[in-house]
Amino acid sequence: MQTLFQVTSWQFWALLSAVFAALTAILAKVGVSDINADLATFIRTVVILAVAAILVTATGQWRAPGGIPPKTWAFLALSGIATGLSWLCYFRALKLGPASQVAPVDKLSVVFTTLFAISFLGERISAKAALGIVLIAAGAVLTTLK
Repeated sequence: MQTLFQVTSWQFWALLSAVFAALTAILAKVGVSDINADLATFIRTVVILAVAAILVTATGQWRAPGGIPPKTWAFLALSGIATGLSWLCYFRALKLGPASQVAPVDKLSVVFTTLFAISFLGERISAKAALGIVLIAAGAVLTTLK
C-alpha cells in the first residue's frame, strides 16, 4: 500500500483518474442541464484540448509529427474516435438519467477493458482479480435496479 501514494506509481495516477472521473460526472451533470448533450461534449473537448496543449508545451513534450510512427498515429486516432463516441454517449446518458446510476454503468468499462485485455493483449488476471471484476459488474447492475 505504500506505493499507492508515490507520484511515480501507476496506482497513484489511477486513483487520481478515478477522483477526476467522479468529479467529471457531477460537474457534467450540472453543466449539461441547460444545453444539448452533444454541444456540452464539444465544449468539454475544446477545454481538454487546451489543457493538454498547455501541459505538453509546459513539459516540453512536443514532437514533430513526422517522427511519430504510423502505427502510433493509427491507434491513437482510433482511441480518439472511441473516446469521442464514449463521451457523446456518456453526456447523453447524463442528460437523461441520474449521475448516481449513469456513472456506475459507465464503469462497466473496467469489465470490458479487462475482457479486451485478456482477449486481444493476452493479459492474464488472478482469480482474485476476476472476482473483483465480477463484483464491479454486479455493482453496476445493482445500481440500475429500482
